[in-house]
Amino acid sequence: MVETAVRSGFGAPAAPAQRNRKARWKDGRLVLGVLLVAVTALAGAKLLSSADDTTTIWAAKHELKAGTPLTDDDLTTVRVRFTSGDDSARYLAADADLKGLVVGRTVGQGEFVPKDAAVPESDQDRTEFPLSVAAGRLPSDTAPGDVVDVWVVPKEEGQPARPLWSSVRVLQIDSVKGVSGGSARRQVTIALASADLPRIPAALTALSAGEPTLVRKDS
Repeated sequence: MVETAVRSGFGAPAAPAQRNRKARWKDGRLVLGVLLVAVTALAGAKLLSSADDTTTIWAAKHELKAGTPLTDDDLTTVRVRFTSGDDSARYLAADADLKGLVVGRTVGQGEFVPKDAAVPESDQDRTEFPLSVAAGRLPSDTAPGDVVDVWVVPKEEGQPARPLWSSVRVLQIDSVKGVSGGSARRQVTIALASADLPRIPAALTALSAGEPTLVRKDS
């Protein structure tokens, strides 16, 4: 008897091929791609942040005379990138409250409005007093808005220096004038309150025989 193998229409199920699959997160190329995307995102965020690293401040639309009330009708906002916080702090921010403020000194057209030029209206009751000061008798970076004590140093040797006024504000200061360090002088205008006025005659007498000296104080 001959045995014949019976074949069906279905073959025996094939065993699945075994592949050595690595987890995708272990793929070095994938990790590198993720890192590149993260670095690019961080760089873009930093670039956008630095691109808007500006401060909005007020600038004058036209010349503003001393005593003029400060209103947004006379001002315009400008965005400025300052190199330091100290520079930024010198100017009037666009979100500052202008109510009750007046121009303390002339501000030119297009000039950024300094904080020291925006003063309360009550501060307008003051007397301006000019001083001719030798360049070596005041800090070299003295600026409008600084608060100083004014002394006079007698030209006669052996005489002590004497105070003239304490805690007065510098309103204006001109450039150095003179041809040499010894003769260079600066014109400084200070603000005197009504209580300081009785000392003016004695101060003029002292200044005629001595040199004014400014000592700056923390404002």
